[in-house]
Amino acid sequence: MPGIPVSDVDLYTDSARVAPYAIYDELRALGPVVYLARYDMYALPRYDEVRAALTDWQTFSSAHGVFVDREVNAQLEGITLCSDPPEHTAMRTVLGRPLRADRMREIAPRIESEADRVVERVVGQGRCDVVAELAGHLPMAVVSDLVGLPEHGREKMLEWAAAIWNTQGPADERAAAAGPAVEEFMSFAMNDAVPGKIDPNGWAAQLYEAADRGEISPDKCPMMMLDYVTPSLDTTILAIANMVALFAQHPAQWDLLRDDRSLIPHAINESLRLESPVPQFSRFLTEEHEIGGVGLSAGSRVALLYASANRDDRHYPDPTRFDITRRPSDHLAFGRGEHVCVGMHLARLEMSALLERLADRVTRFEILRSKPMINNGLRGFDYLDVAFEPAAAQ
Repeated sequence: MPGIPVSDVDLYTDSARVAPYAIYDELRALGPVVYLARYDMYALPRYDEVRAALTDWQTFSSAHGVFVDREVNAQLEGITLCSDPPEHTAMRTVLGRPLRADRMREIAPRIESEADRVVERVVGQGRCDVVAELAGHLPMAVVSDLVGLPEHGREKMLEWAAAIWNTQGPADERAAAAGPAVEEFMSFAMNDAVPGKIDPNGWAAQLYEAADRGEISPDKCPMMMLDYVTPSLDTTILAIANMVALFAQHPAQWDLLRDDRSLIPHAINESLRLESPVPQFSRFLTEEHEIGGVGLSAGSRVALLYASANRDDRHYPDPTRFDITRRPSDHLAFGRGEHVCVGMHLARLEMSALLERLADRVTRFEILRSKPMINNGLRGFDYLDVAFEPAAAQ
């Protein structure tokens, strides 16, 4: 492979899952494309190349899977995440109906009411585990209800989602340990999350209604449940906890936001840029393709390193600095192109609602204890114990 730098780095050690940024720096310095020898896979670590790949689905296909392990990719072919247009477009259209911006306006009062309730409670306590008690509240209290799954499945949703994300990496111990929970979820999706057992007014029921109308194949519905469980839970919870941690570490930025609430959308984008909950997905090259002056052969697997691209100093000046005035609306944490996150409007609504209320009630956050999540597909906190300095009563 003349002209393509080779790296033996392992992105799936415990330390790399917790602190990958030095590895990303090394990969970006090597070039626009790097061959990862351990996984027989190429990596795109820089912003321009990742963004270009995300917007060229014909060349960088998702239809042969977007994970690392060949067997997992083969098993998941045809789900929303692992498909290309026109099949992907049909499924995404159905999935996205309850998640459109206009539908978010309808559920905003409910999100805001729950945000009021949870912020009042945790600030009143003086401290909390931000992951479980604050960040997890809106996804678990509101979103799981909107999806309309049977009650007995809801308490398992976070466990199932984390297990499913663990299959994103190589066939390592984490992926093997996740197997039973993934099988449990699949059984639930096939046998319990079905008409007659789900809320007829929920999002899950709308999948089956669309199948009845012939918009999608009925056999797609159980796996499409993944799209309402995994992205709407873990990723949003991790994003909220990461955001609180960043403001704890950068109190001057919190003061800026408290003084100017118009910065909230930019603060959300900046926290997603700096600490991306989903560090990477992969693609399959459908044809020979040149990157950085070197050719990659058709059939190659290419990792798109979102979290590395989001810290590329070729695109973002001083990229490790948390600056809520930066306005990085072009970050890649939600992806781009055909597979841009279908639930991003919901995630932004939840994050905005919490930030507004925290800004009213909290002058400082202090991290007391924390534990990183170690997962093959996600990055963030397993728990984040934070003390709140309450604002003076108005």
